[in-house]
Amino acid sequence: MRPLIRTACLRARVRAMATLPATAAFSSTRAPSPCPSPSRARRLLFAARFLPSAPPPPAGARALRTSAAAAEAAVEVGGVKIAREDVVKEDDPTNNVPDTIYSKIGLQLHRRDNHPLGILKNTIYDYFDKSFPGQFVKFDDLCPLVSTKQNFDDVLVPADHVSRSYNDTYYVDSQTVLRCHTSAHQAELLREGHTHFLVIGDVYRRDSIDSTHYPVFHQMEGFHVFSPDDWSGSGMDGTAYAATDLKKTLEGLATHLFGAVEMRWVDTYFPFTNPSFELEIYFQGDWLEVLGCGVTEQEILKSNGRTDHVAWAFGLGLERLAMVLFDIPDIRLFWSNDQRFTSQFSKGKLGIKFKPFSKFPPCYKDMSFWINDEFTENNLCEVVRGIAGDLVEEVKLIDNFTNKKGMTSHCYRIAYRSMERSLTDEEINDMQWNVREEVKSKLRIELR
Repeated sequence: MRPLIRTACLRARVRAMATLPATAAFSSTRAPSPCPSPSRARRLLFAARFLPSAPPPPAGARALRTSAAAAEAAVEVGGVKIAREDVVKEDDPTNNVPDTIYSKIGLQLHRRDNHPLGILKNTIYDYFDKSFPGQFVKFDDLCPLVSTKQNFDDVLVPADHVSRSYNDTYYVDSQTVLRCHTSAHQAELLREGHTHFLVIGDVYRRDSIDSTHYPVFHQMEGFHVFSPDDWSGSGMDGTAYAATDLKKTLEGLATHLFGAVEMRWVDTYFPFTNPSFELEIYFQGDWLEVLGCGVTEQEILKSNGRTDHVAWAFGLGLERLAMVLFDIPDIRLFWSNDQRFTSQFSKGKLGIKFKPFSKFPPCYKDMSFWINDEFTENNLCEVVRGIAGDLVEEVKLIDNFTNKKGMTSHCYRIAYRSMERSLTDEEINDMQWNVREEVKSKLRIELR
């Protein structure tokens, strides 16, 4: 019998949602413009020209056309409704969440049994159900809106850590973020009394644009608490006992997913575990990092009512493993609704090899500009994604130099490619024009 999965948001999460600002109380004092800006006008022209309403539109165009409509509708996660104004706040200078990100909330690809991510999730569930019958509680529908305390402080992320920056994290306001990792729920679950749990969900990080990175992906965390009775008589202290159990458990998981493969453990650093490890497997002729893990820092356990206990934790990215197991070459495909993609996968069938249904040529456009002190590549990628959506395949720095006046120039090559159709020259040129205008306006850089 399939184990019970807790789908309701945590009570504390509901309380936190109640404190989120509703529609902004103060509107801009600037009088509304009687007509759209030139860049907005060209975007409207682009939508009218290339995104026709006659069915059936190409999937890539459909995604661009419907993103605005999707952003307007409230979504429900774990019984809690999240409206656009709860997440996207143009009047709040601390908010950096675009509509393209809000539109992904509530889609929950990991809960679709016929989707590669859902198939992988359920395969991992099967392993823990067989290895630890009835022990691990599963949470796969927790709200992605969390406090900065939950996301950072509760898991000991240093105050000066790069992940806290607006360049790396999506901030709803100064005290609320879209979770960067499923570890954001760790402390709350410990306080509720859970000792064995798996947390699966969508996580959000501002990131570069290429075939393996996307600003929304899916993560699974596992957590196991031990009491002194568990390791007494083992001849080991609690930390050594937890580390030994951790490695045994995760080696079994790797075998369950990949078969009999060579494995190795690599020492590493995470702020919330000590010691910390990465598990690598030798797969298809190369070493592949499968997950990160370690023995939980005592401070986390003590602050959540688990004095004198030890625990282990691990985290893995579902997309990273699914791309390998299913031979999926581009992370954007996970978001595709094209039946040529979705029809290839079936519930319970791990490792079916994806068969490419098309290979449309990319179109490359270069853009050079003088950068300022505030420029970051993540900000550039946000602008490009805001215009081109999933039609942009890669943004890559191909040249940079500093002149005698101390001014630094960057040249980026943008690759446009749809996974489902051919893009026209006019369509690409229009997108590139809009990208240039938005980059100049929003990033305040000087185009060359």
